[in-house]
This record gives sequence, C-alpha cells and structure tokens, in this order.
Amino acid sequence: MQVIIFGATGMVGQGVLRECLVDTGIARVLVVGRSPTGVRNAKLTEIIHDNFLDYSTIEAQLTGFDACFFCLGVSSIGVSEDRYRHLTYDLTLAAATTLARLNPQMVFTYVTGAGTDSSEQGSRMWARIKGKTENDLLKLPFRAAYMFRPGAIQPLHGARSKTAWVQAVYAATGPLWSVLRRLSPRLVTSTEQIGRAMNPRRPGGVSAERAGDGGYQ
Repeated sequence: MQVIIFGATGMVGQGVLRECLVDTGIARVLVVGRSPTGVRNAKLTEIIHDNFLDYSTIEAQLTGFDACFFCLGVSSIGVSEDRYRHLTYDLTLAAATTLARLNPQMVFTYVTGAGTDSSEQGSRMWARIKGKTENDLLKLPFRAAYMFRPGAIQPLHGARSKTAWVQAVYAATGPLWSVLRRLSPRLVTSTEQIGRAMNPRRPGGVSAERAGDGGYQ
C-alpha cells in the first residue's frame, strides 16, 4: 500500500505519519508539505511544495497511490472568514481535486473537527466552512472519502502542536489527558488513536467497503 500525507508537521499529521511508518503493510509514504518533517525512514519520501493551489509541476510524483490522509488545518481564532475559507476550503479542494483525477481508486481521509456543520447554515463561521469542505469532498470521484471529526486530542510519541499557545496548554495539562481519555473516550482521543483509525489496514480503521456509512467517523 502507498499513501500520501498532507500536514505531516502538524500535531495530528505527526501521529498519522508515525502510524503509517510503523505499519509493515504500508510500503511507501509520501509527505507533501512546505517544510521537512525531520523524520528519517527508508519508506518515507518528502516533496517540499510551496503552492498548495497548483500541483501541475509535481503531478507525476502524485500518481499510483492508494490513500491520502489530509491533516492540514488552522485555528479560526483571529482569522477572517475569507482567510479561513482560503486556508480550509480552497487548499483542501485543490489538492483533493488533483488527487481524484490522478488516483480515482484512492481512499481520501480528511481531518475536520467535532461540531462541523454539514448544513453549511449555522452561526459558527468555522463550522460552516468545514461543513462545505466535507460536503464537496464527498462529491469527488474517489473510491471512498471519509471525514474524521475529533474533539480534544492528546499528543503522544513526541507529537507537538505548531501553535505556540496550544502547545503551552498541552504542556501544562499533560498529566490530565490520560485521565480525561478514560473518563470521556467519546470526547477525548489521541494522535495515536487517530493515526490508527485513519489507516484502512488497521482493525477499526476506515475501508472502502464502508463507504455507505455516510463517510463520517
């Protein structure tokens, strides 16, 4: 199996990358990003790419893949609606549309968030935009597409948030996360659990045969 990861330097992406690299059934992992991950592994290849709206110069390197894990995302705090739509909707659909054309048998998995608004009509800006992104991804001609809506996430195995204040909160509250996961397993997950669940080869992971469940996890 060959997979592509977008957003591998973010907290969730770090967890997904780790789980893909330790899975012996995944032969090749391609990371597309603006900066290197710093990870060294024989089956890992990285493409440093600056324009996430145009993949024409690297299309030849994006073919022949079975799955894509799209983990790019930004906080809506302090961001205008137009900017958030660009960073959330435009960048995601640009990558997904290209991959659907190049790899029609691909399974595409997108990380959104708890509270995403599929109606696109709610009062919360970020939830509407996330909802539209999900809805339009599900219309693309992939073999299957899945939307992951995690709530609170515990970083494990060295995963760190790229947002300084978020990382500071995690560092200060670290000892509480294991307790919260035991008390509220439906509300709190971990980067390891997300990485395993997104992998269609792992028990409990997504699979193309389950595409009829509505595409939500």
